[in-house]
Amino acid sequence: MTTNPTVVFTGPRQIVLEDREVPSPGSGELLIRTRTTLISTGTELTILEAKYPPDSQWARYGKFPFVAGYDNVGEVVEVGPGVEKTWLGRRVATYGPHARFVCLPAAGARPIREQVPDEQAAFFTIAEIVMNGVRRGRVTWGEAVVVFGLGLLGQLTVRFCRLAGARPVFAVDVATSRLARLPQDDGIVAVNPRETDVAEVVENLTRGRRADVVLEVTGDPELIPGQVAALRRMGRFVILSSPKGPSLFDFHDLCNGPSLTIIGAHNMSHPRCEEGDNPWTQLRHAELFFDLVAQGELDLAPLISHRAPYTQAPELYRMLVEDRSQAMGVVLDWRE
Repeated sequence: MTTNPTVVFTGPRQIVLEDREVPSPGSGELLIRTRTTLISTGTELTILEAKYPPDSQWARYGKFPFVAGYDNVGEVVEVGPGVEKTWLGRRVATYGPHARFVCLPAAGARPIREQVPDEQAAFFTIAEIVMNGVRRGRVTWGEAVVVFGLGLLGQLTVRFCRLAGARPVFAVDVATSRLARLPQDDGIVAVNPRETDVAEVVENLTRGRRADVVLEVTGDPELIPGQVAALRRMGRFVILSSPKGPSLFDFHDLCNGPSLTIIGAHNMSHPRCEEGDNPWTQLRHAELFFDLVAQGELDLAPLISHRAPYTQAPELYRMLVEDRSQAMGVVLDWRE
């Protein structure tokens, strides 16, 4: 019988590769044989470590046992009732977990262009989140932007802000290894806050105007109050991360006084369908992402730090829990 190895978090810091039944596609569904998955070093590790308040949304979402993963690239091997046979053999990206076989609705599958490698296609979820955040922040041509945090989300945020025409884009992180992964681009300024005052650098390089937009991508609630210092009066502050707990924020001095706009940018704020004033659904963003990669405007290969067969998943997660500072894009190969 064909088996279906699946990555499961059985408890805090407990990871197993569990053999499960191969699912059968129901009405409107696809059965997908996985080729590659990308580990989310943010969301997945937050759930695995259970480092969040017990009454938060994290606690309601990340209940154990937890089937991990949501960046899946694979090939359609079977279709359910009501699904066109033309899906068979197609390479698709879905929110499927880390498992050899997954079943998901065809309506949510993102067809992948031939020119896009599996490993880069697996970044599609991260790209959708970031593209939505950049749009919600209304980043536009000529604006100065500061990105705090250069994990996967932050790295893509820097790149998409540049594609949107922002200049300069200040990329901020305390890890030199993350700063080293930035593209060689005169419009990107790398800043290590342990060595330099971020607000001072921004003010000096914007002719005293400061930043139009700041994007929070660290996930650390304690850092948020200090980040607004880089913003100009009436600037825009975008929460693109998922902060892990409350933040002590003086709304009079930090928001009302300078009249800042605070913008939430969770992935679920995408419109469910294309609308007149906002046609940019998750599927539409994925489509654009694949076009940018296929046409050479976006190269995410330099962001892949680890590659391993799926059988090494438990060891990889344990390594990431101990020290993720040298990790960026961590991909699992499910082909045999």
